[in-house]
Amino acid sequence: MKREWQISNPRPDAVASVQKALGCLTVTATVLANRRIQSGPEARDFMDTALSRLRPPFSMKDMEKAVCRIADAILGREKILIFGDYDVDGVTSTAILLEFLQYAGADVTFYIPHRTREGYDLQVHHIFGHALPNSVDLIITVDCGSTRHEAVQAAREIGIDVIITDHHTIAAPPPAVAVVNPRRQDCTAGFGHLAGVGVAFSLLICLRKHLRDLGFWATRPEPNLKAFCDLVALGTVADMVPLVDENRILAQIGLGVINTGQRAGISALTRATGIEPHTASSDDIAFRLAPRINAAGRLSHARKAVELLTTRQPERAEEIAQELNRMNRVRQETEKRMLEKILDRIKKHPEILDKKALVLTGGDWHEGVLGIVAAKLVEKFFRPVILISTRNGMGKGSGRSIPGISIYRGIEAGAEFLEKFGGHPMAAGLEIRPDQIEPFSAQFEAAISAASRPENLSKIIPIDCELRFRDIPDRLIDELESLGPFGTGNPEPLFLARNVRVSSSKIIGRHHRRMTLKQFGDDSCTVPAIQFNVDRNRLENTFERIAFRLRWNRWNGRKTAQIIIEET
Repeated sequence: MKREWQISNPRPDAVASVQKALGCLTVTATVLANRRIQSGPEARDFMDTALSRLRPPFSMKDMEKAVCRIADAILGREKILIFGDYDVDGVTSTAILLEFLQYAGADVTFYIPHRTREGYDLQVHHIFGHALPNSVDLIITVDCGSTRHEAVQAAREIGIDVIITDHHTIAAPPPAVAVVNPRRQDCTAGFGHLAGVGVAFSLLICLRKHLRDLGFWATRPEPNLKAFCDLVALGTVADMVPLVDENRILAQIGLGVINTGQRAGISALTRATGIEPHTASSDDIAFRLAPRINAAGRLSHARKAVELLTTRQPERAEEIAQELNRMNRVRQETEKRMLEKILDRIKKHPEILDKKALVLTGGDWHEGVLGIVAAKLVEKFFRPVILISTRNGMGKGSGRSIPGISIYRGIEAGAEFLEKFGGHPMAAGLEIRPDQIEPFSAQFEAAISAASRPENLSKIIPIDCELRFRDIPDRLIDELESLGPFGTGNPEPLFLARNVRVSSSKIIGRHHRRMTLKQFGDDSCTVPAIQFNVDRNRLENTFERIAFRLRWNRWNGRKTAQIIIEET
């Protein structure tokens, strides 16, 4: 795979306008201009992440129907069932809706299917095997349900109402009381970037107001929705939706709530993962907290994660956090073994890489780690990947893609061979009979090949600008930090330095290298640096150029500037 470094070249007038509006350093203004923030007003809007800047979500299709029906259920003491998904987005969506409805005095329970025994999404057997025996009057789905026509129709026929809240790709809505999904073709509200938990939070904004209009809060204080933003941040960052507009505001506010330590479960999990108190970042969510929350649904049952996020008992939170930590270690080992087997297969059969997409199957692969391993293969080989486990008689697959190529559309091209599928342009899941894998693979690969363009075949590494080490004041790191949270749609700034040499170096952990760096011709300026996952047999002491990020290294209440080397 070709990797191409591209140094951005923003308009000088845009950089000047941003710098004048914010009073920031030129480098910071350059970073913002590289993200298409071209004027003073745009820059000020970007930096304003107050909760009051959230656009009212009342214009979402079916939102009014949804809140009216839920309010009736609360007031009428009807039995409400929240039906969620087993990933972080689904778990956090379940938790915020559960806590709000419990506070409002609703008769509410939740249900999340077992990943390997039941599979994804609302199904007919959930209606007759759980909802009906438990006398449920209203089912509210979160982060799922948009394609479940058969299950929704079955519920409708026996008098159970269903409200869908979701953000996955949707064609024709199922026959529910309301389908609140901003990605509906007939929804023009402009919230298509929201994660499932963002849609659920929008529902709570509207439901709280509707109950206010009914005089419901006259006898109890209104719930403070900011208190739910920690969970919204978790789900939003973990689901890798673009961190722009509402998503960035919610993630920023949510990180602030996380760092107050007010939620027992998140505090216990941050301690278990070694995050310094009050310093959690979007990176910590993506690489420390989310994998452990996901581990419950991958290797056991996601209800354990819901309990962690909703318990008010610190001792119970500590128990669950440690349990999820253990599960995550097992997940890592399972994932490592599976990845090694796949890479060994590719090494023995290099012709596999002749195709522009990979569809691989395994009879002993754990379904819970398919998506993670697929993502690592995408990173290594830079092409769409689907991994299918056939160990339980039915093929269950998970796919990941690259920017510019929709894996959902590729899978859709082979829909005739599938039992079911769903997802996004960048990630999707499917079920397939083993005898249909070969024809599906051919159709999928043909669709991906047709969608591929030359620009899709090279991984572009966008560099914000070139820096010399002596031109990195502490103020710059503070300003760059204020541009977060970083993630999909709002990438962390990446810089280039040339003619770098290592003046000291040591390996920490098993594969990380801590260094002190200088630039040739400037021995008076040294900077601490770290590079993760290095090959210990190929340690270089000079670099023609490096691509790096700038961060504070926080430890024991102190902070020091540090370079994170991403590429050499």
